[in-house]
Amino acid sequence: MNENYEIYSEMIRENLSLDTLLDRYPQEREAIEGMYEIVLETVLSTQEKIHIAKNDYPKNLVKAKLLKLNSMHVEYVLDCMKNNTTKIKKIRPYLLATLFNAPSTMSSYYQAEVNHDMACGLI
Repeated sequence: MNENYEIYSEMIRENLSLDTLLDRYPQEREAIEGMYEIVLETVLSTQEKIHIAKNDYPKNLVKAKLLKLNSMHVEYVLDCMKNNTTKIKKIRPYLLATLFNAPSTMSSYYQAEVNHDMACGLI
């Protein structure tokens, strides 16, 4: 497992451009490092199924989606957290679900934001 840890640790750091993110968002250091750790721990999980947002997904699907994450996805999750006004009772599962869904939802989220701003005359 130690070899896998080193390989995935470096791969995820590079995919997320972790050092760049930490330089750009020093005030979000703990949140960014937490997301990195959640991704790494989940990718290294030995479970056959991973529970995300009331669903069990095959480990390989979860791993594949998490390994697609990049710095834009982390920025998207940070933005979602900043704009969230509801109480989150279990932050780790919430972050895992948000990270897992980020590649599928990020584009639609930003399109909805643009549409809203255009309708309100903000653009």
